[in-house]
Amino acid sequence: MLSTKTKTGETIFEKEKLTVKIFSTQKKMGKVAAQDVSDMIKYLLEKKDEINIIFAAAPSQQEFMHYLTMDKSIDWSRINAFHMDEYIGLPENTSQSFGNFLKERLFDKVPFKNVYYINSQSDDLNIECERYSKLLQDNPVDIVCLGIGENGHIAFNDPHVADFNDLKSVKVVELELACRQQQVNENCFSSLDLVPTHALTLTIPTLMKAEFMFCIVPASNKAEAVYRTLSEKIDERCPATILRTKNKAILYLDADSSVLLNK
Repeated sequence: MLSTKTKTGETIFEKEKLTVKIFSTQKKMGKVAAQDVSDMIKYLLEKKDEINIIFAAAPSQQEFMHYLTMDKSIDWSRINAFHMDEYIGLPENTSQSFGNFLKERLFDKVPFKNVYYINSQSDDLNIECERYSKLLQDNPVDIVCLGIGENGHIAFNDPHVADFNDLKSVKVVELELACRQQQVNENCFSSLDLVPTHALTLTIPTLMKAEFMFCIVPASNKAEAVYRTLSEKIDERCPATILRTKNKAILYLDADSSVLLNK
């Protein structure tokens, strides 16, 4: 992989169609990712009356979201927001809910036109999948801001349920043990038995329909997943490998998450 060093210090290279940017710190990574997303939002709003963005809820996204919400030049009133997954079985107002996570850190910070929450409290989750699928169909997604899980998942498409040709837009999934353990490792839950076993997730084809994808992946616990994403065969055993097939996709890494790439 041929790489170049920019004047601002980051390393940039291409892996198939995916652009990879590596920064010395998580702060620098978050700032540049936020600026890139801001620039793309403003570019798209020059061409469209409104745009649609899907956001991931995870500790890895906090630096990026902090800087994005500080940008006063974005016309948030012309942006519809979605999130990409939600636990099943948590109390409605719990802090671990992805909707609540994003509400606190993003959705209540800036004046979106609409925020569309996944309702995992629905009495009929199949109907909820259909409802959210229809919202996504009616509001074609322009931008996805996502991360990568320790097991290589994107959204809650763990390897055993990931399907690059999924016919569903939103589905109920059982979470892999490694995925649930990550939530404990990142201090989202105090013990494994408290982590829900199932969730609603947008499928991989739904995410890949977006014109632009910005994937933000800091921290040492993601180093192996990053290495696998960029080095393994493109298939569902490491779902994030699909990003290498995507035009207009950027992967943002810091020194810790990229540490295995030069070994």
